[in-house]
Formats: sequence, structure tokens, C-alpha cells
Amino acid sequence: MDLKQAGSSLDSLVSSFNTRIAELQELVIARNMYPASSVTDLSAIDAALKGMELQVQVIKDRLREETEAIPKAKKLIAASLRQQKKLQSMSVYAPPYLPEKMTTLSLDFDKGLALEASKQQHQLQPNSGYSKLDEEPAAVPKEKKGRGSPPLWYITAGELDSLSSYMRGRLTLEKVNAAINDMATYAEANAQLVAAPKKKLAENLWERALELRDIATTEAVKGKHFFLESDMKGPSLKLDNTGKAILTVLRHLGRISETRIGHHRVIILLKPQ
Repeated sequence: MDLKQAGSSLDSLVSSFNTRIAELQELVIARNMYPASSVTDLSAIDAALKGMELQVQVIKDRLREETEAIPKAKKLIAASLRQQKKLQSMSVYAPPYLPEKMTTLSLDFDKGLALEASKQQHQLQPNSGYSKLDEEPAAVPKEKKGRGSPPLWYITAGELDSLSSYMRGRLTLEKVNAAINDMATYAEANAQLVAAPKKKLAENLWERALELRDIATTEAVKGKHFFLESDMKGPSLKLDNTGKAILTVLRHLGRISETRIGHHRVIILLKPQ
């Protein structure tokens, strides 16, 4: 190597050292300008990015599940619409008024079931002064399994519209069908009075029970549910002009028949043929 080449190599080395020193100086200046505490931790950024990637994946999975559920939801909606149409077609034939369950009866029948202790213990004895003449009349014999519940044969809107405006008057479908519900209540109360033994009735109901039994044994009424015109005390059917108009309509439509027994006007509930 000659002297000229050696000098050139030395100059290149010095230049390289000077460049490196300058870079280190710039790094020191940058470090002093931006403390380590102010520089964002790259590991924290990496963790945040990974968390976001997981959330994006969860959202994608949820969207895929919802997309797959859409056909099932469409089938369910279609089935619901078919069921709705079926129910609407059935509602045309159903009465618009449905009765509440009859849990209580009118005429204060339950009050008549109170018993006196002395009457419960009273028995037929030779010296008691009690004779067969004091025995109660036999209750009206029941048919097989009884008469069952009174019929609730409601009228339809078409039947009401078929009546003349003079006969229909201001009656509505709800009023007439509510009156039918009252009739069934009256008839059920009378049926229980007819079937109740004397020992289970208070004295104030015994006379009425005997009167109803006489009516129940007549040919026109036997085996049928009935009530008296005097029973019409509401809540929907009363012995007023509206109540009489309702009876006229129901008699015309074949829901009831009427007969007179003694001084009583008896209304008989008819069943669908």
C-alpha cells in the first residue's frame, strides 16, 4: 500500500467516526426533548390492537348467526300469519260475548244453606211427637247425572240483524247475550233449590223450594232448566221494557219458550237442536 492510499483510508475512517458521533448527538438531543414517560408503549398498542381484532371477530360471528337465523324467523312469521287468518275465520262463528264463570248464584241461595244445630240433631222417635206427616216431600228425582248446566245458547250478529227494526229496537248483541248469561244464572239457582233437601234449607227458602218443585214436575217443564219472570232482577236482565223486549227477541229466535203455571210466568231455556 502506498502513502496516498493509506491517507485516503484514514480520512474515510475519521469521516465515519464523525458521522456516528453526529448521529449519537442527535439521539441525545431527541431523548432530552421527549422524556421516556411521554413515549407510547408499543407493547400496550399491540395489546389494544389484538383486543380490537378479537372484538371485530366476535361481531363477525354474531352477524353470521343473525344472518343464519333470518330464514327461521321468516318461517315463524309466515306460520303466525297463517294462524292469524285461521283465528279470524273462526271468530266469525264465535259469539262476541262470552260469559264470566258463574261462581256465585243469585237469590241469596247460599244463605239458605245455614243449618240450626237443633234441627240437625232432631230424629224420628216414638215419643217425640214427630209423625210422618211432618216429613218433607220427596225431592224431584234427578235424571241420569242430572240436567247438567243450563244452556248458554248465544245469538249471533246475523240473527240480530235479521230481525225487523221494530223488534230489534235499541238492543245490541252484547245486551242480549249478557241477558242469556243472567238467565242461566237464574235457572241454575232454581235447579239447586229444587234438588236441595229440607235440612239444608232455611225456613224462608223452603216454601219457595216446594213451589219450584211443583213447577219442575209439570209436563211442560220436566227435565228442563227454567226460571220465573219474577227472578229477573239483573244485573243485565230486569223486568222492565228492555227486559221484555229481550224476551220477545229470544222467543222469536228459538232460545226460550214460555208457559204459565198457576200465577207464575215460567221461562224455559232451550238447547240447540
